Amino acid sequence: MTRCLEAVLSSTYPKLEIIVLDDESVDNTSNLIRAFAHDGVRFIAGSTPPSGWLGKNFALQSLAAQASGTYVLFLDVDTIISPYSISQMVAYAEAEQSSMISVLPQRSDLWRASVLLAPLRYYWHIVFHRTSRPVVTSNAWMVRRKKLLADFEGFKTIRTDVEPEVTIAAHYYAGGDYKFLTSTHLLGVTYEKKMSSQIETAIRLRYPSLSRSIVRSIGASLLKSTAALSPLLALCYLPSGVLLAVVLYALGSMSYLMYLQFVWKKGALLGMWLWPLVLLGDAWLTLVSMIRYETHTVTWKGRSITSLDQQG
Repeated sequence: MTRCLEAVLSSTYPKLEIIVLDDESVDNTSNLIRAFAHDGVRFIAGSTPPSGWLGKNFALQSLAAQASGTYVLFLDVDTIISPYSISQMVAYAEAEQSSMISVLPQRSDLWRASVLLAPLRYYWHIVFHRTSRPVVTSNAWMVRRKKLLADFEGFKTIRTDVEPEVTIAAHYYAGGDYKFLTSTHLLGVTYEKKMSSQIETAIRLRYPSLSRSIVRSIGASLLKSTAALSPLLALCYLPSGVLLAVVLYALGSMSYLMYLQFVWKKGALLGMWLWPLVLLGDAWLTLVSMIRYETHTVTWKGRSITSLDQQG
């Protein structure tokens, strides 16, 4: 969080208010946030979400309620921006007359397991981009504050959505008011996230993205595993399977390469060869997400997010 706040404080955007909420999670970040109070950071003490609210959504609602600007920019604490990022995002939104934009950040810390074997969260968002579920990121997204209040009462009408930013993006995308950007060196939006945090996020989001269907989840896991292992299976069990194995491996790796060229600052040509391992890991996470939801053990920052299902 320290790096994120320091990066935001270095922004050249002239009309900036920085609001940080300690949502009483296990992170225990209140002392750190207070250390930045003298720099103009507004600290908001969170509270237990009311009945019927997911913790993340209530945190976003609390932040939006305190904001007063034309735009509200939601940043994940693992997201790092350049001094010019906010100014460029606002200028782009104004030029395009967009109600909402989101930015796919880049990874600059290449040689770490959290990068090399990162879950395929945004890969699937891009592959299955459609009007009802446009690609959108939770790391860095910005929306017109008054539009958010008018169309969603803040977050009240989407208080139980596991990915509220997706619902909001779909609403504005249908009217041509949503834009998705991939970060560049010039835009300067990057992120660094521990593998454990990425796994937790993947578990929280994967099963809902498959409509909480056991059949779909098992089917998706089998398809991913088969795709990951298909080159090896072709090599071992098919006559003259060497050529087929090479073709299958190349097809999967090339699709992954196109994705990595957006999210890695460098090293995409090396990372593409890890495709089978990454895909197998993603198949495993899909099954884990299904099991955790079905056993009501999914949490967000220490709070259960499946308790709403039990209440219903």
